[in-house]
Amino acid sequence: MSKLMSAVKLGNIELAHRVVLAPLTRMRAEANAVPGDLMAEYYAQRASVCGLLIGEATIAAPNGNGYLGAPGLYHDDQIAGWRKVTDAVHAKGGMIFLQLYHAGRQSNSQLQPDGGRPVAPSAVEHGGMAYTESGWVPNTPARALETNEISALVEAFRLAAKRGLAANFDGVEIHAANGYLFDQFLQDGSNKRTDMYGGSFENRSRLLLETTEALISVWGSDRVAVRIGPSGNWGDMSDSDPDGLFTYLAAQLDKLNLAYLHLIEPRVLGNVDDETKDQNPVAAQLIRKHYRGTIIAAGGFDGAKAEAIVQSGDADLVAFGRHFIANPDLPERLRNHWPLNDYDRDAFFGGTAAGYTDYPFYRADAA
Repeated sequence: MSKLMSAVKLGNIELAHRVVLAPLTRMRAEANAVPGDLMAEYYAQRASVCGLLIGEATIAAPNGNGYLGAPGLYHDDQIAGWRKVTDAVHAKGGMIFLQLYHAGRQSNSQLQPDGGRPVAPSAVEHGGMAYTESGWVPNTPARALETNEISALVEAFRLAAKRGLAANFDGVEIHAANGYLFDQFLQDGSNKRTDMYGGSFENRSRLLLETTEALISVWGSDRVAVRIGPSGNWGDMSDSDPDGLFTYLAAQLDKLNLAYLHLIEPRVLGNVDDETKDQNPVAAQLIRKHYRGTIIAAGGFDGAKAEAIVQSGDADLVAFGRHFIANPDLPERLRNHWPLNDYDRDAFFGGTAAGYTDYPFYRADAA
């Protein structure tokens, strides 16, 4: 019997299977970072009865965006747009978690309030691109956050999580991977601070743990989750001791009784497979030794690899990205071993319904 298709609990949430929609940056929000009908249709298509969707990276603070077209929850006016999405998912019997993020240094002044500089833990030169009205442009050199600015950042996430509660999400995940702000604080290639947020594992983990506690104050621990990328180097990220850092962090998060810990395998870089990396699920194997709670693994899985990792016990659920983009009925396709649609990489970021809501559901009579 397939364990991937068996029931599982996330806190008090009962799920019918372990196939999860990964949070994916699709950049289809309308003006002022408000989700519209097209986004609601996209998520509703991918909802299954008692299945879990994780929403795309959602801007938690006005200076936190790196992509034109990304949705936000930094203002009350954005709640109604997200309520369209959650209502559409719940009408199909699905569950959906909000994912909150801050791009940090992965941004450009065109996306910043009053054309200011992006913020980061430290002013470290790096590469990378942001998406603006001018298209893909290099990131603007960032400035280091002052210590006295950090409490306001944590509060911005708390308020965004509170708006997520009002928008009727089922839980909230902090995006602390892929070279965004929390990842920048965690890894010492980007964090050169000498205050209480830099130096030791404890100090570099402090911002993420403080923010997690702030979200727990709104949601309760069993509806809060964290996504990390052990050994991730997307966005010019690096650390001198990634195994030590992320096992320390996993042990600290283990104390909080979270809904789940979401791990990105290092075999994927951005939205492509990184053939220079170990193609086995090494992150989950490492973190499982230090985290006793529920683990979602993500990164280049197909049905067979997903089944293998949940059978092994290194992960409890598996998040799919590219295959879920192209197959709105992915859980049923995996359950029945039906063939998968090919994905259109050119339509991943921004655009219209093409490559977004026009992928066909499986039809036996058309196979």
